[in-house]
Amino acid sequence: MRLVFVNLGYLAASVLFILTFKGLSHPRTAVRANLLGSIGMLIAVVATFLLLGGEGAAGYGVILGGMAVGGGIGALLALRIRMTAMPQMVALLNGFGGAASVLVAGAALLEALALGQVPSAQFTVATAAAGIIGAVTFFGSLVAFAKLEELIGGRPVLFPGQRGLNGGLLLGALGLGGWLVATPETAWLYAVIVAAAAVLGVTGVLPIGGADMPVVITLLNSYSGLAACATGFVLDNNMLIVAGSLVGASGIILTQIMCRAMNRPITNVLFGGVGPEVVTGTAAADVYAGKVKAASAEEIAMVLEAARRVVIVPGYGLAVAQAQHAVRDLASLLEARGVEVDFGIHPVAGRMPGHMNVLLAEADIPYEKVKEMDVVNPSFAQTDVVIVIGANDVVNPLARTDPTSPIAGMPILDVDKARTVIVIKRSLSPGFAGIPNPLFAADNTLMYFADGKQAVLDLIGAARQPA
Repeated sequence: MRLVFVNLGYLAASVLFILTFKGLSHPRTAVRANLLGSIGMLIAVVATFLLLGGEGAAGYGVILGGMAVGGGIGALLALRIRMTAMPQMVALLNGFGGAASVLVAGAALLEALALGQVPSAQFTVATAAAGIIGAVTFFGSLVAFAKLEELIGGRPVLFPGQRGLNGGLLLGALGLGGWLVATPETAWLYAVIVAAAAVLGVTGVLPIGGADMPVVITLLNSYSGLAACATGFVLDNNMLIVAGSLVGASGIILTQIMCRAMNRPITNVLFGGVGPEVVTGTAAADVYAGKVKAASAEEIAMVLEAARRVVIVPGYGLAVAQAQHAVRDLASLLEARGVEVDFGIHPVAGRMPGHMNVLLAEADIPYEKVKEMDVVNPSFAQTDVVIVIGANDVVNPLARTDPTSPIAGMPILDVDKARTVIVIKRSLSPGFAGIPNPLFAADNTLMYFADGKQAVLDLIGAARQPA
């Protein structure tokens, strides 16, 4: 009877997890989806306690203590982490999931051998898979975190023979995994497998530059789910198998969406080493010299006064400046004058999927005004003013015009087709791809060099001044 209630609990949790993923696909339902996911996890935890019954009673104190410590750390991080640091946080969470799978699978193998059991083929295959995928996820996530946090350079780290090394590490880890399956009593092999996969995680992410970090984060998220799924087979736990499969599948789907948004095959992201090659000297000078037109808040306010339609395009600079509330106030001011205001969102704006959507939702900007790239692009030719705040690569026309550019073929927001483009940036520094942006020197572009939040506040002040 107890097993019946456990399976019913796992079934209910699985349904809630599926509803969670469905709800997370839209900002309007995301908050409710998070609540459903939390309830599902609570049900899964309670059902697992019930599954242990009296056998695990002695360890309940340790489990509850661990949950209290982990929950406390999670709550503290949730309250203290800046929105701009959320991509780094997601990278770490992916890594912790991989590390947990490595430790749990290894502990299960040692326990089975200590009890004199002969592990089955399913057990050892799953253990090896959890060790390989989990270690790649953890150490790859640490590198992604370090790049995003700028603890190490964001540009690709390349060296001769790198692809051969990565291929050799992968084949070596798989070969060692086969050895472990054939001789499960050699538990020390598991440590060697994890070590080889750890090096692969580091060398696999190092050659990936900042331009592709959003894709790397989604891929590592998928890996963490696959590692959890493999651990579910180690423990023979249906809930862990289902939950890990959902995370793994959704991560792969999101990775494919991101790759399409960047017009880049996943193999190019993993092996191409695309990233910020900072362009200086002649190349940047040829694009900008004598062509950039800086404007004041008062001049831009006059341009906005004559506008009937305005599209605001947020980028990572908006997140850094925490300008979302100021942008909402500017939009409200323009709408009070009868101006139509929309927000154009590129799928990879910021440093993780949905970064801009979350920031705008935080400022209570109506969801219907937030337009995805495919929806807003056809309207730019009929737009009077586009205000670009901290975006760079996602509005760079070189993606359309220069086949040799690192972002060649990447779909962009066609803001250059608007009558007037106002770009708010601190400087002419390049974006993640490290290339100059001809938009900044275009005839219809005005540059406003300032911190994103202060610039928007200055625009609001100038727009409120009597003519």
